[in-house]
Amino acid sequence: MRLPISPQVRRALVALTATAVTAGTAVGPAVASGHPAKPPKSATPGAPGGEAKKEPPAGMSQAGGAQLGKPGDQVGAGAPALPPGLSALSWVVADADTGQVLAARNAHWPLPPASTLKMLFADTVLPGVPHDASRKVGDEDLKGMGDGSSAVGIVPGQTYKAPDLWRGVFLRSGNDAVHVLAAMNGGVDKTVADMQKKAESLGAKDTHVLSPDGYDAPGQVSSAYDLALFLRSGLKNKDFKEYCGTASAEFPGGPNTKGKPFGISNTNRLLSGIEGVSKYPGLIGGKNGYTTNAGNTLAEAAQRDGHTLVVTVMNPQENKRDKVYTEMRQLLDWGFTAVGRATPVGTLDPAAPPASGDGKAGAATGAAAGSSDSGLGTLGWTGIGAAVVVAGGAGVLVLTRRKKAKSQTGAVI
Repeated sequence: MRLPISPQVRRALVALTATAVTAGTAVGPAVASGHPAKPPKSATPGAPGGEAKKEPPAGMSQAGGAQLGKPGDQVGAGAPALPPGLSALSWVVADADTGQVLAARNAHWPLPPASTLKMLFADTVLPGVPHDASRKVGDEDLKGMGDGSSAVGIVPGQTYKAPDLWRGVFLRSGNDAVHVLAAMNGGVDKTVADMQKKAESLGAKDTHVLSPDGYDAPGQVSSAYDLALFLRSGLKNKDFKEYCGTASAEFPGGPNTKGKPFGISNTNRLLSGIEGVSKYPGLIGGKNGYTTNAGNTLAEAAQRDGHTLVVTVMNPQENKRDKVYTEMRQLLDWGFTAVGRATPVGTLDPAAPPASGDGKAGAATGAAAGSSDSGLGTLGWTGIGAAVVVAGGAGVLVLTRRKKAKSQTGAVI
């Protein structure tokens, strides 16, 4: 017998289920610089001597269209062949202007988002913090930051202007800047609650927020679909668009620099072109991330020939340096070839059915996406119990760039 479940309970259980799926992954060291150290074989699913290949959960959400709830690659009629060698667990390619999803893989798989969750943070907090606001940072503002967190270099006792803090968030993925802005928003707890409400208002039903900066927390998940919603929403805000598209800037100095500003480059290397990654032509910007649990995550927007694409990539499995940027570049190129030719497989407007394609009949509206089949699907109470047990036992090991951190949670960029 299937018991009725409230939407709130369903979201929590889906998050726990996703944690159970990812908790079985043995972990390697994480770094705050954005370059994951080479993991041991046990941390490379599908590799020789590693664990079995991860599989998406049954009964994924159908928000944006029934086809988007199906596992595996979803591509409409008329589309060119997908790029070879895509290893990401989940990805979405969408037309930001029309909202049409051109192709996807496991679009609604709830996975740890790492610092791409900072896009939702900005969607939520940026409109409420005045552009001319400033804050003298106290020790309390920085409490609660996870061990190994990436930081832009905020110094307690110093006063910072809001635009500088936002550049710290977007360019250096600074969790210190996030925490100061969260304090300006009424505190971390309020900000997390506000972010959850914002996610729900955008139709991001796969997202469960537990930290404002994306730092690993058991049960904190999002999806490639939801990350596309966050970036698409952010691009409507001119400040968000400016910050996410800034390749380099100066940041206010502290005692270590004798008060002199210092330069910062965007850790989104497809935008900044640093450390051997070529800039992508027409890139508007986005957000990158890395934690032990999440692997590499990346969301980008780019414009070409009058079309704007939003592409999200979560956790490439092939253990090669900069693989997330390689796959993002491949999917952006594919998307610009497919736009206007490919029959859409869904939409980024969750309350509306896709224009056409396999997902047309039975596409989920906002209400349908919250039905008993979209959150838990065929997962029974036995599976839920197992997910809770596994999720409760999940733990990972973290290293900073230079020194081991005493934490069981991954560093964030």
